[in-house]
Parts: sequence; structure tokens; C-alpha cells
Amino acid sequence: MNPLVAPNFTLIDTLPALSAVVDSLKGLPTEPPSIYVDLEGVNLSRNGTISILQLYIHPTKKTYLIDVLSLKDRCFSTPGGNGHSLKVILESTTIPKVFFDVRNDSDALYSHFQISLAGILDLQLMELATRTFPRRLVQGLAKCIEKDALFMCTIDRLNWMETKERGANLFLPEKGGSYQVFLERPQRREILTYCAQDVHILPRLWGAYDSKITAIWKQRVVETSMDRVRLSQSPSYNAKERDKILAPAGWARY
Repeated sequence: MNPLVAPNFTLIDTLPALSAVVDSLKGLPTEPPSIYVDLEGVNLSRNGTISILQLYIHPTKKTYLIDVLSLKDRCFSTPGGNGHSLKVILESTTIPKVFFDVRNDSDALYSHFQISLAGILDLQLMELATRTFPRRLVQGLAKCIEKDALFMCTIDRLNWMETKERGANLFLPEKGGSYQVFLERPQRREILTYCAQDVHILPRLWGAYDSKITAIWKQRVVETSMDRVRLSQSPSYNAKERDKILAPAGWARY
């Protein structure tokens, strides 16, 4: 496998550029999935804001950072040349989209932009499904990379950690930062790189888990991913609920 390199990315903050990206998302292969998605914002949930939507397109190896804060509703309603919008793609049942722990992303998209995600595959659940050790608790992305990113050499891993740390220093209050940094325009290069690198690495994790998952477990992942979307849309959903670290009901006993 080729070495992992620092992600190049394109910032999308105009409607013509957004329209071109939307056009590029139609007709992509679905197996393996072509579209990998992440979101960043301040208190990402129904009670916060979405700043950036990150897309990694596997066939073209391109990373797009879409400026949701600047484009607002037009981010999801602007059509490409074929008439489809980002909302249509995110809500399509026939276009798979890969997220890592879709719950808060879904909560924010549904609450602020009335987007009901469909065709979702949750990588956090894929990791859980392929375990050979107990499935009682889910793992975060950093832990998954530490444990399963065998494709990363030592230098790649150090670079990833350094980029993560530089970004975290800017927005984590306990490190002297502020989440308000996501609301700055223009955005700092360190924040944009931070946003790009996580979505850039998701296809590699997909490959690691997809090579080990059984057909039965893959179907459970599909079904439970959509259960997570439905849960995130419920009036009682709490983005900060501590029980979110627990495995889905029934998974621990399989």
C-alpha cells in the first residue's frame, strides 16, 4: 500500500465551486463506497453549529472542505448541472456514505438543515463488528487509528498526531483554545488541515475492517447505522449522553 501523505484539500466557499463538487458525486462506484463524510463545528449537535463539512472522494482521491457556515442553507440546496443537490445525495438510499460515529453529525444536519441521512455506513460500528475482544464499548477515531492503522508508518503516525495536536491546541479549552476558532473566517490553515486529515484516513480504516467483516455482521452494521440516524432525530436525543460509549443493544452478547 502506498504511504499515507498529508492531505491536500480544496476549500469550497462559493456556489459555483459547490455546484461542481455536487456534479462530481453522481455516478460514483458504490462498492467499495466512494464518499466519506465528517463534520466540524461548535458543539456539533442541534444545540450548536456546523462550520465545515468534509468530503473525501475515494476514486478521485480528492478532499473537499465545504464552508457550511458561510454558505448556510445554500450549501445543501444548490444544484449541480444535473439538478441534484448535496441534500439529495446525503438523503439517497442508493449512494453509500461512510461516517465515523454518525450520531452527532446526523443530529446537527437534521436539526439545522432538515437533512435526513440515508445510505449510511458507520465505521465505528464496523470496528466493533470485527473485534476479537469484547464488544461492550465503542472506540473513538484516535483509538481506532492507533490500533488498526497498520498502513501508517511511524513517520505518518507522528505527522497525524502532530496535526491533531496543533488543531486541538486551537479549539480545546483545556489546551488554551476555544471552539470559536471554527467560526473564524478566513479559517486558519491549522484548522483546515485538522479537518481534512480525519476524513482523508477513513477509506483506509474502511479497507481494514471490510477485509475482516462477515456478511451477517455487515448487515448488522447497515441496520444499526440507520438506527443511529433515527435515534439522533428523536426529541430526546442528547449529544453529550455518557451512555453513547456503550455498544448497541445486543451486540455485546454476539
